[in-house]
Amino acid sequence: MSGSPRVLVCDDEPHIVRALKVVLRDAGFDTLPAYTAAEALDVASLRPPDAAIIDLVLPDGSGIEVCRSLRAWTEMPIIVLSAVGEEDQKVRALEAGADDYVTKPFGPRELVARLQAVLRRAGSAPDEPTITVDGLEVDLGARIVRRAGDEVHLTPIEFDLLRVLVRNRGRLLTHRMLLTDVWGPAYANDTQTLRTHIARLRRKLEPAGDDGPRYIRTDPGVGYRFVA
Repeated sequence: MSGSPRVLVCDDEPHIVRALKVVLRDAGFDTLPAYTAAEALDVASLRPPDAAIIDLVLPDGSGIEVCRSLRAWTEMPIIVLSAVGEEDQKVRALEAGADDYVTKPFGPRELVARLQAVLRRAGSAPDEPTITVDGLEVDLGARIVRRAGDEVHLTPIEFDLLRVLVRNRGRLLTHRMLLTDVWGPAYANDTQTLRTHIARLRRKLEPAGDDGPRYIRTDPGVGYRFVA
């Protein structure tokens, strides 16, 4: 990213957009405002942002559909804003490609911290190795995954989860360990978020027709392990 990172902010409440512009400006970000789903997609196509913050409820559609549309062409980090009690909607947003969610009302410092975290996950670490297991190649430095030679497109949070599993291949990682390592201590008990992302990883990584998961195995009630 050159200059200040650009963040698409889409919310139908102008006062929230204004507040977020101030918060993000003070944290060193440029804001691309939008107030509808259609406007968000137009803005993103004209000036591709480095990240997006999308409200779940918009006047002309759903933030979930915005996530799904963005994911059709970009892997940038996406945070969704949700009201208390919208648990099913949060899960649907994660399944549509969102990387994180923040519940309203939220503190400015929390939002900025979440945004910085998803942007860090989207970065690269070129000194990390490439790990190959049973037809699956995970380049930890370039953040590239290939299965049988074909590249698999993962969102930043999906890759971060896979990286923890691959680095600890063969070892059972508890739900709490994975949630704390990938999402942070505030998510230590959010097993639904973890299950949603594991399911998405499996859909993208596991070969069709296998009797069961080849790479990511479940230890019921305990956690997951990457099978070497």
